[in-house]
Amino acid sequence: MSEYHIPVMLNECLEGLAVRPEGDYVDATFGGGSHSRAIFGKLGSGRLFAFDQDSDASANTFSDSRFFFIAHNFRFLKNFLRYYRVEKVDGILADLGVSSHDFDVPERGFSFRFDSPLDMRMNRQSKKDAAFILNNYSEEELIRLFREFGEINNAGKLASVIVSARTGKQIKTTGQFVSIISGCIPKNLENKYLAQVFQALRIEVNNEMEALKEFLRASLEVLNGNGRLVIMTYHSLEDRLVKNFMKAGNFEGVLEKDFYGNTNSPFRLINRKVITPSEDELRSNPRSRSAKLRVAEKVA
Repeated sequence: MSEYHIPVMLNECLEGLAVRPEGDYVDATFGGGSHSRAIFGKLGSGRLFAFDQDSDASANTFSDSRFFFIAHNFRFLKNFLRYYRVEKVDGILADLGVSSHDFDVPERGFSFRFDSPLDMRMNRQSKKDAAFILNNYSEEELIRLFREFGEINNAGKLASVIVSARTGKQIKTTGQFVSIISGCIPKNLENKYLAQVFQALRIEVNNEMEALKEFLRASLEVLNGNGRLVIMTYHSLEDRLVKNFMKAGNFEGVLEKDFYGNTNSPFRLINRKVITPSEDELRSNPRSRSAKLRVAEKVA
């Protein structure tokens, strides 16, 4: 059986968190549990709170009175910490990549490598899947999501082809969908283009950008002074939000100034330059190639 998910930049994440044995920490994206186990291994009396809305992830949990698994989206970070009577934590880690498990299980519909149902839901209790979007969104809505979330140049043509194709019958599978849009795919760029299309759909299905914004706002509220925020991103849309938020405490990256012209930010950047995987890691785990790691410390 293949590993659920190969942790990316594990040592760099741990170094960024600067785990204290007595501290309280959050793994906002539990997945296969590799990051959580590594964090937990450094704890003494401290506690770890792990979030994941994907029901498959619950099979990877472990039993310990200092470990708490929360089967919900990390956008609800503050609410669930409050439920456990936790006001502040000392570090938060989020790996925003889709797990290898989800890409490799055909029925999840995350990959164009298989002919499978158009699903892409992280939370399988949600009613809106990728098929719903393709069959019900207006042409204008499709253009918006492919342009905004996939950064696709011919989003207009792509949306038009989808709307025309669904007039005769519902679009239900990834294979059917790829066949329908084949005329939109630039030559010699098939994999890149399809990755952008599927990324856009996945982001829309899971409302990922709004969830990330809510999570970042909550992180700032629940971190202790000198607490660390460690986030790994995999595409420019996420990375821009994270970079701006760590720089300025807002999503535009605009630094506020006081009366004397001094800039104020709720964070201190630990790594001025983004951290990327080593050559060795890229060789052993090619899926890590687009990962970018940023670390910031909340100003006390």
